[in-house]
Amino acid sequence: MSSNQIPMSAVDRAWLRMDTPQNPMMICGVWTLERPVSMNRLRQTIEERFLCFNRFRQRVVDTGDRAYWQDDPLFDLDNHLHRIALPGKADKAELQKLVSDMNSTSLDFRQPLWQMHYIDNYGTGGALLIRIHHCIADGISLVRVMLSLTDKTPEPKLGKVASKRRSKPHQRSAFQQFFHRALDNAQTATNQARLFIQSVREEPDYPLKLASTASAIALDLVKLGLAPIEPKTGLKEPLSGRKQVAWADPLDLDEVKACARALGGTINDALLCTVTGALQRHFSAHKEKIPDCGIRVAVPFNLRPLDQPIETLGNKFGLVLVTLPLEVMDPVMCFRQVQENMNRLKRSYQAQVTYSLLDLFGRGPDVIERRALDLLSNKASAVLTNVPGPKEPLYLAGSKLTQPMFWVPQSGNIGIGMSILSYAGTVQFGITVDKAIHADPHAVMDYFRESFEALSHAALAGRPEAVKRHAS
Repeated sequence: MSSNQIPMSAVDRAWLRMDTPQNPMMICGVWTLERPVSMNRLRQTIEERFLCFNRFRQRVVDTGDRAYWQDDPLFDLDNHLHRIALPGKADKAELQKLVSDMNSTSLDFRQPLWQMHYIDNYGTGGALLIRIHHCIADGISLVRVMLSLTDKTPEPKLGKVASKRRSKPHQRSAFQQFFHRALDNAQTATNQARLFIQSVREEPDYPLKLASTASAIALDLVKLGLAPIEPKTGLKEPLSGRKQVAWADPLDLDEVKACARALGGTINDALLCTVTGALQRHFSAHKEKIPDCGIRVAVPFNLRPLDQPIETLGNKFGLVLVTLPLEVMDPVMCFRQVQENMNRLKRSYQAQVTYSLLDLFGRGPDVIERRALDLLSNKASAVLTNVPGPKEPLYLAGSKLTQPMFWVPQSGNIGIGMSILSYAGTVQFGITVDKAIHADPHAVMDYFRESFEALSHAALAGRPEAVKRHAS
């Protein structure tokens, strides 16, 4: 290992090795902008707020048994930031075609693993297409990094790029980073030992509770391993590697809140129930039998405190398998079942278990990881992300961000990714589908709105007595 190489964490390496021609491990996003932006201003924003994370200046060195981050000696922003224009009418359909093509194309592993395309000639303004490899960081962290490029007003507060970059703490040498990491780990271990001893003194039955927690974690591991394979449906087909992307017109967040409040649940419960209803309509349109036990989706579960600033990147999340009760056709009853499933998962340690498994896979041979991931991907039909975004409108390089969307990659033989993101009083919903799967992404977008309207009507008008009873 040379002096400028930093070892990649086991979890990040696990995501690196998941990359396949059928499923490139990219987090892909598209932001539509109200008016065109100056490329010089956009470049300055990226240099100050994005490249301050040294990881975006580093390429991956994979030796087979180890992987490292290495500064790219030929780094040039022009290799990563491109300006293009849409053909023809430059409407939403053309933008979705472009995003679909880019979402199907792997990044260049000879360079730092990210790309941005500023798209002229879209509507009255433009759009920014973003692709970042999952080994750099998890989706929630990268969404926060990307949002740091924005401002609350059209006028940004950009400082001197060079002096800002020199002051960043994570521009330390590899030795300094290793030394500080070792100190942090030692301090953490010391604190944990002190807390354990203090807990034993103050609470004599604490070791029993700790043993009970360990037993619960072991039980969740067994449950995960023994969970049945997903039923054979049209959503599980051999993948082609070509993606189709679509996104819906946003929902009003206040309407979603009112629906969830009327049913005595959370916004997340209402949105998961809406996704369930959309997939019910897909099965009905294709005259396909709905599995008696529904289907499962893999949902990333953040393990990083959201109130802490992102000083270092990397992946810090687990996966939970959420059952969507497609067999329950009544919207309110479906909501109750989704709510029960989510409450059960909140009490489990499944996210911590899957994070630990990824850490273990990243340390072992590639063949072991492939087999383990195939086993896990056989237990879900889709990946679903749900990320809370900013409550107020934001501006990128002086232009108002009108609609943000993003998709996390799917692993193994999973060919569907669904994304929910709240932003400025709206809820955005998008989907990416492998072309080999017989699902029309644009139709699913229509089903999503139909499903929410049916749930909202049942909650606010159709079932007043039931709503009052459950809310009390």
